[in-house]
Amino acid sequence: MRTLTRTTTEERRRLPLSTAGLSIRAGGEGGAERFHGYAAVFNSRTSIGNPLRWGFYEEVADGAFTKTVAEGDARMLIDHDSYFVVSRVSAGTLGLAQDARGLAVDSALDAELSYVSDLKANVRNGNITGMSFGFQVVKDDWQLIDVETTDGDTVQAELRILREVRLFEVSAVTFPAYTDTEASLRNVAAALAHRGDQDAIEKRAQYRPELLDLLKYREPGESTRGTEPPAEPAAATRRDRDSVDRRMRALAARYGLPAN
Repeated sequence: MRTLTRTTTEERRRLPLSTAGLSIRAGGEGGAERFHGYAAVFNSRTSIGNPLRWGFYEEVADGAFTKTVAEGDARMLIDHDSYFVVSRVSAGTLGLAQDARGLAVDSALDAELSYVSDLKANVRNGNITGMSFGFQVVKDDWQLIDVETTDGDTVQAELRILREVRLFEVSAVTFPAYTDTEASLRNVAAALAHRGDQDAIEKRAQYRPELLDLLKYREPGESTRGTEPPAEPAAATRRDRDSVDRRMRALAARYGLPAN
């Protein structure tokens, strides 16, 4: 039987304009304009997928970025595209700091980069309306919480608290919310892969069997080479599709769900 390999992959979270507080302000050397915003907000509960069925709630704890801000070399990008590098910590053009609210971003804006001029215009005219950050989880906690439904009932859901993360990049983003189910499923799968709890996966697979297709399995004793946290964000790894399909069909049969 195949079992889930606990892995650490890159995850992403996004904040809308109302929370990210994007702005372009003068204040750099010689009055140069700079980009300001928040890539993450502490202790603000958000839904990842459907928390009452196949997803969970999530919060970023105070101080989750302490080590990575002190030791890391994050970049600021546009829409997570590494071609559009706006600034970088080691270059002295990107400042990241934690305050009482969250992870504050203060970036220089190089006027010689055409896409930086586009970024400034798009923030001002409302085309770019949020921020996001790409990270790996170092430490997290999972706990059960009581949630009141719209019918007045109280049900239990899971809350994930990010205690420590390794930050790769922050991005100004065009779409500040995940509007499609596929993106939400990927977020849930990445969190479950890091958690490595088979019961938690099977519970969610009752509602979304396709989650199994996004997770990696291995035989007991099979080499775990390549599952350690990578130095840079890892590309998606190809899974053994036949074994995943068998697992999906078994769960679908158990819970009376269609296999496809």
